[in-house]
Amino acid sequence: MEFDYYIYIDYSENLIGYIIIEKEKIQELLKKILNFRHFKELRHKRTYLIKIKNLLERENINSLIYKQKISCVRDTLSIFDEIAEFVNKNKNSLIFISIDNNQYTSFVRLFRGLFNQTNIFIIKENKLKKASIEYRLSLIIDSLLNIKRIKEQSK
Repeated sequence: MEFDYYIYIDYSENLIGYIIIEKEKIQELLKKILNFRHFKELRHKRTYLIKIKNLLERENINSLIYKQKISCVRDTLSIFDEIAEFVNKNKNSLIFISIDNNQYTSFVRLFRGLFNQTNIFIIKENKLKKASIEYRLSLIIDSLLNIKRIKEQSK
């Protein structure tokens, strides 16, 4: 199934973030993120993050992302609220939402009524099939969160 928008909500230690990707930008994004990997699977994490940070800047990947935000975990409700507003504004669009396993239950419980709509598909991050388009796109927010987390730790 092809969706109009893909939303990825992820969590990394004390950070939570999301990205929204439009269907029209997916093929171009996929070409540019071929080297992205899941952070937990890597042996040389810092080297990978430096490489990916440079790639993000060089390929101007942020320009292909419709909307993004990374914030402290204590701002989880504001992140969830922004997602809910976006979903409400796009009621006639098919929307795919992947959410971190740690946040899934609270997210679904908080917006149960809103997400009973037939145009929304919600999945836990660990249920994404490896190498699928959805999985590969989820690596973008994973990388962004880890870059920001490492940057904040080094301050």
